[in-house]
Amino acid sequence: MSARHFLSLKDCTPQELVSLIRRGIELKDLRNRGVLFEPLKNRVLGMIFEKASTRTRLSFEAGMIQLGGQAIFLSPRDTQLGRGEPIADAAKVMSRMLDAVMIRTFAHSNLIEFASNSLVPVINGLSDDLHPCQLLADMQTFLEHRGNIAGKTVTWIGDGNNMCNSYIEAAQQFDFQLRIACPEGYEPPPEFLAQAADRVQIFRDPREAVAGAHLVSTDVWASMGQEEEIAERLKLFAPYQVNRALLDTAAEDVLFLHCLPAHRGEEISEDLLDDPRSAAWDQAENRLHAQKALLEFLVEPAYHHA
Repeated sequence: MSARHFLSLKDCTPQELVSLIRRGIELKDLRNRGVLFEPLKNRVLGMIFEKASTRTRLSFEAGMIQLGGQAIFLSPRDTQLGRGEPIADAAKVMSRMLDAVMIRTFAHSNLIEFASNSLVPVINGLSDDLHPCQLLADMQTFLEHRGNIAGKTVTWIGDGNNMCNSYIEAAQQFDFQLRIACPEGYEPPPEFLAQAADRVQIFRDPREAVAGAHLVSTDVWASMGQEEEIAERLKLFAPYQVNRALLDTAAEDVLFLHCLPAHRGEEISEDLLDDPRSAAWDQAENRLHAQKALLEFLVEPAYHHA
């Protein structure tokens, strides 16, 4: 199986990641100028969703269409996967008909198993472990607004979840320092922390973590599948709300990002997305452009040995 997959930021070199983000900016400019650019004509992306989605589905589907290809939405309700077809079998069959597969799933091991049996590129559209496509958009947004992130200080506030894990990988790949502010017991998994070694520090006090930071990011306090923990999490995470006063303690040119959907009044104050330091709407749009760059990078080579 020689297909190139994107399950984690670690699947690309730092140079490739920077090229992807710069390409995302170029593709965004083409679209803004109304230039038709269809390198993936007649290419088909299969999109498997086990979890709900707004931005991931829209950005991959619109992105494929804008690149001249098509995307097929598959939910477990509509496929044999939902009725217990082995992942390996599904991967072998689907990858003979498609040019790439995007999967949003719970267990990261599902992605790894699918990819190891797929003839075509597999993209992680979010798993319980990682959300690398979101990080491409985040890094593109920082580059557009503030320039190179290398050597900067980034603060993640809240749950040590899949987004946090992807920020840990980004710290290594994009060469920044990461501070994580979270309640005790909600740290990211030790194996992610171990890989990053001296790039990551854990804080209990969000103010301490944000002091002088150039980028501050957060996410909802309870992810999909954790709904029954909401009441307990609301109490524990209350001191970790990101508000304007907290951002005031960061660097003067701090940028605030949120992967959305946001729960105003919980992980962010009601007014935070309207703060001039927030770039969450640009960040959401950049899912489209960064993923188009990714699709072009992974799928385009198929032409050269057709």
